[in-house]
Amino acid sequence: MDTTQDPRPLYLLALDQLEKLIAEAAPETLDRPTPCTEYDLRTLLGHVVGGVHRLAYMGEGGHCEDVSAATGELPDDGWPAALGRARARVTAAWAEDAKLDRPTSAPWGEVPGRAAVGGYVLETVTHAWDIARALDTEPPLEERLAEAALGIALAVLPAEPRGGAVPFGPVRTAPDGAGPYTRLAAYLGREV
Repeated sequence: MDTTQDPRPLYLLALDQLEKLIAEAAPETLDRPTPCTEYDLRTLLGHVVGGVHRLAYMGEGGHCEDVSAATGELPDDGWPAALGRARARVTAAWAEDAKLDRPTSAPWGEVPGRAAVGGYVLETVTHAWDIARALDTEPPLEERLAEAALGIALAVLPAEPRGGAVPFGPVRTAPDGAGPYTRLAAYLGREV
């Protein structure tokens, strides 16, 4: 991603996609495993919705380490509303253009606001793929989001070493002719 680019439109598009997927997550699906092996679907939804709140808090001027990325207990049918509240908060928190250039405390260090939002584009798009796989659904995931997220990943995440401070598995090989989501998942160490 070009560091002069405004990542907010991509992030909002990623949230649109996430909203559609979360709407499909019926209560009986929430215990399913996900490609993000440390999370079942319920826990992954908590991580993702909590991440939206964390980005909002960062946009409000808070330090990322001062807020947990967990949402706490929600009723099984409460995920769409929880995401809606988080989306409203993050949209308001990042509405001011000047925040894109303000130093922001992100989980990966102090960066300009646009780099923090860009990092959450990568997170949201990647976890949308994880959620789609857990739901065993083939919704039309936005390929331009995956292309953008893959560009961010290639620019900011080293292929080696992985683990520890770089919380991804080893890079995997994507099949020839794979689409952007599969290439992104493989680069981030997911089994494809």
